[in-house]
Amino acid sequence: MILKRSYQSAKDVMKKKAIFIDGMATAKEAVELMRKEQVEVLIVKKRNELDVYGIVIVHDFIKGVIIPDKTSQEVNVFEIMTKPVISVPASMDVHYVANLFMKIGIRVAPVEENGELIGIISLNDLVLDNMLF
Repeated sequence: MILKRSYQSAKDVMKKKAIFIDGMATAKEAVELMRKEQVEVLIVKKRNELDVYGIVIVHDFIKGVIIPDKTSQEVNVFEIMTKPVISVPASMDVHYVANLFMKIGIRVAPVEENGELIGIISLNDLVLDNMLF
């Protein structure tokens, strides 16, 4: 007997908490916000309407603060973030989300619906937090 996987969208498995930060915030402030909100990802706000979102993850603090032996107070978020951020549509099947992540080498992305970032989806969400897995 062949089992067929049920359809799941990015919205179905995403974390519903998208936390935003200003790019001028320090790495210290960013980590404090991550601790407070219990998240591992922050979305960096646009500076204006023509700008795009950025993203900062724990890996960025390792690469941009710890390895270069800087203090978290001397590094701003804009210096270590990834920009532009790659987002996925809320309706995208998780099969395609996983394929996209593997092809471009990312682990996490914001979920977008009607032009707004409504959540975050990660490799963990696709496997560990997925009730159909």
